[in-house]
Amino acid sequence: MVDIFKRLTGKLQFRFKDRVSAAKILAESLKDVVRKDDENIVVLGIPRGGVVIANIIAKKLSARYFDIIIPRKLTDPDNKEHAIGAVMEDGTTYIDQDLVQLLAINQEYLEKEKKYQIEEIRRRSSLYRNLPQQYDFQDKIVILVDDGAATGATVIVAARSIRNHVKKPKSLIIALPVTSKETAILLERESDRLEVVLKPSTGFRSVGQYYQDFTQVTDDQVIQIINDKTMS
Repeated sequence: MVDIFKRLTGKLQFRFKDRVSAAKILAESLKDVVRKDDENIVVLGIPRGGVVIANIIAKKLSARYFDIIIPRKLTDPDNKEHAIGAVMEDGTTYIDQDLVQLLAINQEYLEKEKKYQIEEIRRRSSLYRNLPQQYDFQDKIVILVDDGAATGATVIVAARSIRNHVKKPKSLIIALPVTSKETAILLERESDRLEVVLKPSTGFRSVGQYYQDFTQVTDDQVIQIINDKTMS
C-alpha cells in the first residue's frame, strides 16, 4: 500500500489532511521496518507537532516506551524564523557552518543564542512534565519523530544527542511525513535508517505546504498527550 502511495504522490502535489492522517501513513510504513511485538521500541516525539505524530505511531506499533525530546533551533539574528543550527539541553550542538559564514554571524552571538535556547528547553521540559526525564536507550530501537523537516537542524541535533548518549541505542530510525531530498541526505547520515513518506525534489518551501491542516499544536495539547501516556 505504501509503495503504491509513494508512486502516486511522486507525480502529484500531495498534501496530508492533517498530522493524524500523516501519522497513520507513516506508522504503516514503519510496520515494515520494525516488528510490532518488539518490546524494545522507544518512540520519541519533537514538540510540538512531532509529539502528535509520535503518539499515534507509538500506539500503532504497540511501543512500550513513548516520550518527548526537546531540541531548539539556533536562529539567525536578523530572521528569528530562520535556523542556523540547533541545540540540546545536554549541550549537543549542530551548526550550519556554511550558513554562519555566509551571514557573518560571530561566535559571541552563537554562544549567547545557545544559552538562551537551553534555558528555553529547560522551561519547556518543566512545563511538559513534573520530573526530568532520564533516558535509557540501551539495546533499544529508537524512533525519532517530527511532523516534517525543512533544514533538519532540530532533528539532526536530537539524533546526535541520542547516538552520543551514555546508554547508546541498538539502532536509530528517523521518521518523518515529509522532508526535501536535500535534507533527507543530511538525515540519512545521522541515523541507521530514515523513513519518510514524501521527499519532494523540487518546490519544497516549508513543511506546512504539505498539509491541508497545519494548525499549530499548543503546549496544552502536548501536556495532555504526556498525561494520557502516563496514566495508561
